[in-house]
Amino acid sequence: MPYQHILVAVDLTEECDPVIKRARELAVSNGAKLSLVHIVEPMAMAFGGDVPMDLSQLQQQQFDQAKERLETLKVKYPDLVVGDCHLTYGQPRQEIHNLAKKSECDLVVVGSHGRHGLALLLGSTANDVLHGAPCDVLAVRLVKRAE
Repeated sequence: MPYQHILVAVDLTEECDPVIKRARELAVSNGAKLSLVHIVEPMAMAFGGDVPMDLSQLQQQQFDQAKERLETLKVKYPDLVVGDCHLTYGQPRQEIHNLAKKSECDLVVVGSHGRHGLALLLGSTANDVLHGAPCDVLAVRLVKRAE
């Protein structure tokens, strides 16, 4: 059965290009709706939740920057955004799962660095999204650029 609604989770860096291109190929070949999502993680989560200062202004700046990058992405891929663009706060795994359920997506596409060992133990959004996902998940391998 072909996919009907594909959700692409993007980090809004140059690395998300292969993820978007792969999702676009799948959407075109399946005649599927394509939606984008970027999740801005609360800054307090990065500090373990106990921060002795008000981060709301920094958090708003981060959100505004993400909004600008998402707009730039829409311009860069004018044929891409057939569906919706979502920008939200929260934990990526939880927000992607909720949105996939709410939007009745049957495929989530994420990028994966293919980390092993300690880097994998420290967390991977692709791995997090895979576990407990309400639909299929495709992890697009991201190749690290030579520096």
